[in-house]
Amino acid sequence: MLFIYNIGIHLFYLTAALVSLYKNKAKLWINGRKHQQIKSLESNIWFHFASLGEFEQGRPVLEAVKKQYPLHNIVVTFFSPSGYEPRKNTPLADVVYYLPLDTAANAQHFISTIRPQMAIFTKYEYWYHFFNELHKQHIPLYIISGIFRPGQVFFKWYGGLHRKMLKMVTWFFLQDAQSKQLLHDKGITNVSISGDTRFDRVWANAGNPKNLPEIVQFKNGQKLFIAGSTWPQDEELIAEVIKQHPDWKFIIAPHETSEEKIKGLTNLLPTETTIKFSEISNLKSNISNLVIDNIGMLSSLYQYADVAYIGGGFGAGIHNTLEAAAFGMPVIFGPKYHKFKEARDLVELGAGFSINSQDELNQIANRLMSDEQARHASAVIAKDYVQQNIGATETIVNYIKAQH
Repeated sequence: MLFIYNIGIHLFYLTAALVSLYKNKAKLWINGRKHQQIKSLESNIWFHFASLGEFEQGRPVLEAVKKQYPLHNIVVTFFSPSGYEPRKNTPLADVVYYLPLDTAANAQHFISTIRPQMAIFTKYEYWYHFFNELHKQHIPLYIISGIFRPGQVFFKWYGGLHRKMLKMVTWFFLQDAQSKQLLHDKGITNVSISGDTRFDRVWANAGNPKNLPEIVQFKNGQKLFIAGSTWPQDEELIAEVIKQHPDWKFIIAPHETSEEKIKGLTNLLPTETTIKFSEISNLKSNISNLVIDNIGMLSSLYQYADVAYIGGGFGAGIHNTLEAAAFGMPVIFGPKYHKFKEARDLVELGAGFSINSQDELNQIANRLMSDEQARHASAVIAKDYVQQNIGATETIVNYIKAQH
């Protein structure tokens, strides 16, 4: 199985190299690894994140560990350019790298160079050679906000190599009881349920959001519908909702902000009432639709919203619902949400609403946008849900502090 894993890693690299000839994201992925130089530092703590979402998820632990161990350097790695590029200069880290390709030689060189005293991975990232090298060098490895589902490779008959990875982890901090039971069934008992650190992150953000005077001016006291992290299929649905609610303001913050994607989005919307954020200095009183053509504003935008739509639910899966829920508002999303515990919880509680079609979106949006009592009830439930689930960071850091 290791032979097949190694072949798969190299095939992935070759595919990325080929795609990099015409896709900028793949080009960043290849060139970022090719040109980086790993520096030797003393007294390091290594945090690894797949992408930007996992960085924000693990950020409360990163901040707490940095405060707890002020004399240690913080090394941060990312798998994806969508995490590395916006956070390569973060003040929370002393150095930021792309995670090298997962080969035995790369893992040995990287870990022997940075010499971490502990490694902290967030949620999903499992890399055999890096785990094995940490294990061989007796470096503690912690998984935070871990979550497992029965259909994952770890629990398949052919998942022996992946189960071997699990046994290299020093301690799992898990989101839920199902994950704990799945690991117990495989004889892995070095686990505890701490919850999801995203709750701590979004709650802290909601308590101290960045003030955006341009958004206040745009909203101008009217009700505001925000669609965040949207993909084209989401945007087509939202465009129809906009037509039905001329008395509301709308903000769409797409997942991708390339010139091509922004142009495609603005073409869906009425020209005379739509403006891009980069042009907001030209805001006029008749403008009711704002397209966010930059990255990094969304988590602060939600403070001004009354209803939120979270994109991605017609693709691989929905994006972060908790950012909006923490500000107290109902959240709407597409059908692919079942992998996300918080989305399932919000649906069950009556603060989250899944839609499969334009008609379903119209129905739910009309109710929430016209019935203030229903909207307020969902908003209270959403905010209470987030507040009741904070505390994972303190649990994790207290455990780590006791071990080190």
